[in-house]
Amino acid sequence: MRYLEKTLNELPLNTKGLIKNLNCTGNIRRRLLDLGFVQGAPITPVLISPSKDPRAFSIRGTLIAIRKEDANLITIQ
Repeated sequence: MRYLEKTLNELPLNTKGLIKNLNCTGNIRRRLLDLGFVQGAPITPVLISPSKDPRAFSIRGTLIAIRKEDANLITIQ
């Protein structure tokens, strides 16, 4: 089965994806890894704020909100 790659920000609400890669370095990479955004982790967008930023994602049994600019750094399949 072939999966299309896109950024986390492009994943529709309530659609599961798998984290493929973090396209960042330094403190932001460490922060995302500490929050559980690791390769292979299943992730689902569940809420979008009224202003469309940030979005809340369900990952590893936790609801985590991140900004659009950070979600664009995460590649999913």
